[in-house]
Amino acid sequence: MTIIDVNVLKERLTKFGQEQLLKFWDELGEEDRQQLCLDVEELNLPELKQYFDKATASLSENSIKLDDRIQPIPDTKLVVIARAPAEKLKEYQAEGLRQISKGRVGVLLMAGGQGTRLGFAYPKGMFDVGLKSRKSLFRIQAERILKLQELAYEATGKKGKIMWYIMTSEHTIQPTLEYFKANNFFGLNRENIILFEQGSLPCFDFDGKIMLDQKHRISKAPDGNGGIYRALRREGILDDMNKRGVYYLHAHSVDNILIKVADPVFIGFCVQENADCAAKVVQKSHPSEAVGVVCIVDGKYQVVEYSEISAKTTELQNSDGRLTFSAGNICNHFFTTAFLNKIDSKYESELKLHVAKKKIPFVDNSGGRSTPQNPNGIKIEKFVFDVFEFAEKFVAMEVPRDEEFSALKNSDSAGKDCPSTARYDIQRLHKKYIEEAGGLVHGEDCEISPLLSYAGEGLEKLVAGKSFTTPVYLRASQESLNIAHLSDIMYNHNRTYRNF
Repeated sequence: MTIIDVNVLKERLTKFGQEQLLKFWDELGEEDRQQLCLDVEELNLPELKQYFDKATASLSENSIKLDDRIQPIPDTKLVVIARAPAEKLKEYQAEGLRQISKGRVGVLLMAGGQGTRLGFAYPKGMFDVGLKSRKSLFRIQAERILKLQELAYEATGKKGKIMWYIMTSEHTIQPTLEYFKANNFFGLNRENIILFEQGSLPCFDFDGKIMLDQKHRISKAPDGNGGIYRALRREGILDDMNKRGVYYLHAHSVDNILIKVADPVFIGFCVQENADCAAKVVQKSHPSEAVGVVCIVDGKYQVVEYSEISAKTTELQNSDGRLTFSAGNICNHFFTTAFLNKIDSKYESELKLHVAKKKIPFVDNSGGRSTPQNPNGIKIEKFVFDVFEFAEKFVAMEVPRDEEFSALKNSDSAGKDCPSTARYDIQRLHKKYIEEAGGLVHGEDCEISPLLSYAGEGLEKLVAGKSFTTPVYLRASQESLNIAHLSDIMYNHNRTYRNF
């Protein structure tokens, strides 16, 4: 057990105005003192002071409208899938499959979130929206990777692999690991799956004082999906990418059930354009839709929140009737490994800091833990898209919303971005796949296993000229309904895994 010199500890904290963290020191037992000391030792106090000052200064900047400083993505930097020639899309796809077959493609999955808002006590990736197969988000995405590796082999004759880097949080890394182990990594090679943990930042009150969550524990929150860049270095992920020869990364969040994981069309487009950074976007559904817009501000690409521009600007239209600022951000990005290395070595410390005023549980003066009724402090986050401005070559791809974006954020009571809408969206898309392949479907309840078809390809021989009455579940020959139904085994709480 470490011998603690509380005077040295207090002197260090006092230098940065954080001595309140020792307020209950005299009431703590030795074990709790050791834990509080560990929490304090983890704090980079000079950096945190800079963070607070920089973040709170940005609060006033966020209220400034950007109307006179923004421009839409130029047509030369944007490919719109709905208007692109089919031959060009096939060319992009072939390029993407070539890169996959060479082992140059990886996936960066942001999966640190809990399913709290869904009423689910586990990592969100383990959630099942109620499909006939009962597959979770993790399983669906894993099976898309498996199928894509197969398609790349069929196209090139060379068997490649897709590395899967999964960013978890402090609270989700262990259950996520146990879940993958219990499900035998969903058929993927476990050597090609690496879990790593995003960082956290302490919560502050409005005066810049770090808050206590318990008498002996500092209040902390994840540092946002933009924390991925620091985590890639700290957890050795960049080194792993460089060592394995992974050149291109598809980065996305876990909660989009329609995500085309490692989409070869997107990868191929970015490779052919020699882009170091890119984004998939969807056309905004209406001017006031509350989504960020990918655009140019002062000559640099960034995501502008809907609150940062006036209603007048959001309603601007081009001559074809499309919204001028229509490129809705969906947390779906491309990076080269070289670009990520550059962010790590040069730009990570320059990332913007975003502030959220929150109701943060805290220890009051009497030592009791209180949950406030109103915001009482701030959480500081970094956003994954804030590296766009550092790109030398940025491009974007507008994809059909009904084919590629359906977020899972809320419980069904919200009626939006919830399990019911996610289930409906994937069933509707799969019905569309069957009908485009020459089948006829009576009803809406359709599901196609990713192991059978990645994005509607290869269905003609199974469905052409046939009529189906829902529920319809098309699955690969290696699957059985019972296995699919039972395979997402919940992990055993008593088991502990330290690594793969």
